Amino acid sequence: MKLTTIGCGYLGATHAACMAELGHHVLGVDVDAEKVARLRDGDVPFFEPGLADVLRRNIDAGRLQFTTDYHEVAAFGSVHFLGVGTPQQQRGHAADTGHVEAAIDSLTPLLRGQHLIIGKSTVPVGTAASLAQRIAVLAAPGSDVELAWSPEFLREGFAVEDTLEPDRLVLGTDPQRADSIAEQVVAEVYREVLESGTPFIRTDWATAELVKVAANAFLATKISFINAVSEVCEIVDADVSTLADAIGYDQRIGRKFLNAGVGFGGGCLPKDIRAFMARAEELGANQALRFLREVDAVNMRRRGALVDLVADACGGEVLGTNIAMLGAAFKPESDDVRDSPALNVAGQLALRGAPVTVFDPKAMDNSRRMYPMLRYAESASDACEQADVVVVATEWAEFVHMAPEELTPVVRNRVIVDGRRCLDPGMWRSAGWTYSAIGGATRDRISVRPDSREVRRPEGVRGTGGVVVTG
Repeated sequence: MKLTTIGCGYLGATHAACMAELGHHVLGVDVDAEKVARLRDGDVPFFEPGLADVLRRNIDAGRLQFTTDYHEVAAFGSVHFLGVGTPQQQRGHAADTGHVEAAIDSLTPLLRGQHLIIGKSTVPVGTAASLAQRIAVLAAPGSDVELAWSPEFLREGFAVEDTLEPDRLVLGTDPQRADSIAEQVVAEVYREVLESGTPFIRTDWATAELVKVAANAFLATKISFINAVSEVCEIVDADVSTLADAIGYDQRIGRKFLNAGVGFGGGCLPKDIRAFMARAEELGANQALRFLREVDAVNMRRRGALVDLVADACGGEVLGTNIAMLGAAFKPESDDVRDSPALNVAGQLALRGAPVTVFDPKAMDNSRRMYPMLRYAESASDACEQADVVVVATEWAEFVHMAPEELTPVVRNRVIVDGRRCLDPGMWRSAGWTYSAIGGATRDRISVRPDSREVRRPEGVRGTGGVVVTG
């Protein structure tokens, strides 16, 4: 089939490349000419494992193209995926749907005949209904432009896998439209995926819109729950990791997303739970989601808790203390530093007068743009040169598996603070290091975790927000 993707950022570019990988002919459009030029050259403007190979392979095969011209999009095909961003508003918690509306305004008047627009962006409930009214006004006489909504469920670091092998496919259509073609079209687009057994959930616009934000709100709640429990564990000297293992064996709860740490960040969970709360208030259901305020508050408190833990490791004062910050991205396998707990903590420490040197395997350029006042190194060893305290703030595999002997010759003091509870404390202590971790007491070995079999990366470690799963 011939498909187009509106927006070529993280979601749009990934979707375009993966649709081409499924054998479709795809044209991606974006208003950013520089981004489009890079994509045409096979250069992914962000880091996502495996995406560059998929992109180049399908460009070379002639199945994938990019443009800045909406006229080309309108003439290319009749199925259009909408994948533009919905950031948090600058003066509020609500989602900014301006980019979505602009895309609809640019595309709809150019369409002739029958077309299907499938929204992928994360939007407040009610957006599809509002856009449908917009489409009805903008559509050319005689044209039939249907709108459906199929939210994305991509995990950064696993986006290619999650697009080609999703755990579910959700499609919301106009409940008032009896002649919808959306289900038939989407079934054909994802035929190979659905034949593999992926569940296909058909519903209305509002339910489809709520599925994504509800899922993110639940995951955020689970992460903040264990971090709230860790605050109690710190007071009574209990081990929150053992506690999480124990309750994780309960199949009603599960172990995933139950690692205490510095909390979640990135471009999705924080802004999505805030937008969810804002939309609930607009709808008069503000009481229903009031608990999400505490979820957000717990998450933000963990950043201050890590700053305080580092200060304690320095003897109570960080002024003039050399601190090595290992990690800048909000999670491993990503270069995304939006609302990154690691960088937030690094910035707070710098404001307290500590010289902070940061290293991240993939997020250095983005970090420099966002926090130019920090120092940056080209390797973990360089970052730790003459360090008084080493802080692990993002659970990259190279940090999780590094040996104390790699850093002992370069640091000034053998002190390490585990902001993700991802290290083996016994290994570091036996090497003569002072080890402490956010969340309180730690055992000398990290046990095998339930639900660990879902890890498929060869390095055996991945994280989501405050999560590390080992297997």
